[in-house]
Amino acid sequence: MSKTQNYSYIGITFIILVFGIIFVPRIVNRITSGKVIENDGGRTKNVSTTVTDNTPLLYITQNGQRRKAPNFSFTNQNGKTITNKDYEGKVYLVEFFFTSCPTICPRMSRNLVNIQDSFKSFNNFGIASFSINPTYDTPEVLKDYAAQYKITNPNWHLMTGNIETIYKLANQGFYLTAEQDDAEEGGFLHSGNFALIDKKGFIRSRVDAYGNPKIYYRGIISEEEAYQEQEDENGIRIETEEISILKQDIAKLLKE
Repeated sequence: MSKTQNYSYIGITFIILVFGIIFVPRIVNRITSGKVIENDGGRTKNVSTTVTDNTPLLYITQNGQRRKAPNFSFTNQNGKTITNKDYEGKVYLVEFFFTSCPTICPRMSRNLVNIQDSFKSFNNFGIASFSINPTYDTPEVLKDYAAQYKITNPNWHLMTGNIETIYKLANQGFYLTAEQDDAEEGGFLHSGNFALIDKKGFIRSRVDAYGNPKIYYRGIISEEEAYQEQEDENGIRIETEEISILKQDIAKLLKE
């Protein structure tokens, strides 16, 4: 064998060795961490809904009884009557919003669209969005809003109806704050959280660092933001995003 051939083999061996040292651990790490990505027209997107642990989600209880999503019946963006029975057998999220909201609703909607797109291959996943300004939010207005935000999941219903019934559903049914308040920007005060419902209609949740049920998931901070600083009477507090753990918990319930 010539010296030139020897040098060639040595060069190839060196390249293979470098590839193994640098790139193989990265590939393994992506696979084991569930961060497998695909290329989509030059853009990358997370296509994993990996469940990171096997810990079952808690049932939210009240007076020793498991809490279920209350019965409801409203009109959606297509003028169709939607009830809680339409969500039977589906994992779904609940939110209260209004289309003219100038503050947190756009953030919540974008995060829900992110979740929608992550589970677009699942026909047993849905979202229930209840307007707290039903006088303005007619089916036509809700349909325009759905188009604006690219809401495509057929199980995502934006609903309107009797204002007193909606407020009772929010405040007494889900314990998610919703009220008219002229002092608030936009004229309404409401929660920025999402409730997670399983296929049998039960409200489910993971536990926090102290072993207590979270009950709801923060809906106003995106995965990209990671955290958000907010100022209250006690100074600055930092709130972390919860969309990523919500995706994991949706995936858990879809497997049940």
